[in-house]
Amino acid sequence: MQKANDFRSGWWWNVVFFLTTLLIVAADQLSKLWIRSFPEGPLIFEAGFFRIVHTHNTGAVFGLFQGHSFVFTVIAIIGVVIILLCVFFVYPRSPFLDSRLSRVALGLMLGGTVGNLIDRLRFGGVTDFIGIGIWPAFNIADSAIVVGAIILAYSLLRLTRAEKHSDGQGI
Repeated sequence: MQKANDFRSGWWWNVVFFLTTLLIVAADQLSKLWIRSFPEGPLIFEAGFFRIVHTHNTGAVFGLFQGHSFVFTVIAIIGVVIILLCVFFVYPRSPFLDSRLSRVALGLMLGGTVGNLIDRLRFGGVTDFIGIGIWPAFNIADSAIVVGAIILAYSLLRLTRAEKHSDGQGI
């Protein structure tokens, strides 16, 4: 009976993983479609430290390494493959990935990576539009990747602490 329950549980978290991925890709692409209806460059909206501005980024995070979109396209494809390998092949053998939180984190990271990959393949760069304070513009996909990485790191920390505690070493 336990095997059937494990299967249903695993199946459900695969659905959550793919729904998270799909929702991030959809939100990212729809928001970028909307923002591309505005001209690139001028400020669209500003409220205090929050602003919306249409920019095109052919580099990496914070606009570093501009003009290297092909390299980042290859890196994104490798990232997608690694995440999918983790979910389908490493997951059954790793207690670290065998958690609800890790599945959601990987879904966020995959959705963000795919969202930016779509832009790189279609437009040769990523559409960024959210500005907060002194930070350069970013998008929903970037946010999903960062939040997913933080959640994944938290999951690893939590698992490590639980293993230390169960070994009698304390925290």
